Amino acid sequence: MTSPRLSGAGLGFRRDLLPDLQAALKSGLPTGIDFFELAPENWIDLGGRYARDLRQFTERYAFVCHGLSLSLGGLTPLDEVLLRKIKAFMAEHRISLYTEHLSYCSDHGHLYDLLPIPPTADAVKYVAARIRRVQDILEQKIAIENASYYVAAPIGEMDEPTFLNAVLQEADCLLHLDVNNIYVNSVNFRFDPLEYLKRMPAERIVYMHMAGHYQEAPDLIIDTHGADVIDPVWQLLDAAYAMLGVHPTCLERDFNIPPLCELMPEVTRIAQIQSRHLKQSVRAA
Repeated sequence: MTSPRLSGAGLGFRRDLLPDLQAALKSGLPTGIDFFELAPENWIDLGGRYARDLRQFTERYAFVCHGLSLSLGGLTPLDEVLLRKIKAFMAEHRISLYTEHLSYCSDHGHLYDLLPIPPTADAVKYVAARIRRVQDILEQKIAIENASYYVAAPIGEMDEPTFLNAVLQEADCLLHLDVNNIYVNSVNFRFDPLEYLKRMPAERIVYMHMAGHYQEAPDLIIDTHGADVIDPVWQLLDAAYAMLGVHPTCLERDFNIPPLCELMPEVTRIAQIQSRHLKQSVRAA
């Protein structure tokens, strides 16, 4: 049996939302969600009720695995035991896409944060080799996500879009484009997010992220995934579709998770923006 196709507007699959999602499933009414995203680390070793709950949804919806702890830029060896568990988990639930952050989060133990990789030519080769190893183990291409950060790496030979493109080409992998992360970094490091978008390779994009954040100061945003998406980020998504085409887009909400009925307007807004751009593309053809 093949995996359902990833398309439309998606939502992060959180255990906090399970009661609401199950109620919607039992009612027979469509939820308006086209796909779900989950962190495999949070589900791999769970059995019993949670495993059965997940199966209810993976049998009906497209899912994507978005990793949290592989530490592609880390100096310690890749966790190949975890990777093989992820491979088995994806096969069991018919999940066809795995993505990870272009960052590092370990140093002989997990650091519980996503830290920037120094953007150098040596780092491009190092990270790309680790990505290729991941792809060899999973026997498929993965996608890497542009990460948010708050302190620039001390050594740098290129800007973030150049580094990201170089890794994508060297590793021959795919791109998971986080629109909110571009906005967050553009405020924190004072660059034009539209210029960043223009430099993204549309042909490598497999899906996008939208999320809310916390504005700690006028020039400092913390990427919390714990608030509503703000208007400038919606505008940037609109621009991304115009420049790069319409791609499946997931709403991330990892903290301060409200009831499903309060999240659905944002999922619906993603779908509405997608629909408008698709109609414009048809008219222009």
